[in-house]
Amino acid sequence: MSIKEYYNQEVRKKMMKDLNIANQLAVPGVLKIVVNVGAGEAVTNKGVIAKIQEQVQTITGQKTVVTKARRSVSAFKIREGLPIGVKVTLRGKYMYDFLEKLIKIVIPRLKDFRGVKVSSVDNHGNLNIGFTEQTIFPEIEFDKIDKIRGLQVTVVTNSKSHEIGRKLFETLGIPFVKSAP
Repeated sequence: MSIKEYYNQEVRKKMMKDLNIANQLAVPGVLKIVVNVGAGEAVTNKGVIAKIQEQVQTITGQKTVVTKARRSVSAFKIREGLPIGVKVTLRGKYMYDFLEKLIKIVIPRLKDFRGVKVSSVDNHGNLNIGFTEQTIFPEIEFDKIDKIRGLQVTVVTNSKSHEIGRKLFETLGIPFVKSAP
């Protein structure tokens, strides 16, 4: 069963019951997933953005967008308009495929993983997870990368609060750190 089918058949019913929601359209769900890689080294190395784009496209299966500096920061030698990162916004089928891969393959591959921190869910119910290296994704071949880079994954929901967002992610299967008694 795909994660979309699981959400529609199981998660939605459970959330309606647990949160006492009458209308199934009012049940919180995932709207989009944003994958972001910052590349401060792009200031000195012009080819790094193309390499990051290729890797992020391999991971997500979708074309990337180059992010540019909004303002100049002289301490980091960054000028306004300079390319400093790559991002992808996933919706629809790509979003559900990526979420399934994240829950079933990527998170279990993390070393010494005890669960996602509860503080990773913000006050609007969105989940932010930072990965220290792109090699935990199965599509990336370790021999073909030039440098290990981190990436940020933001799962955006239509939840109204931290508690509802956390409940949604727990029901979807994202493991959270168990609090000490």
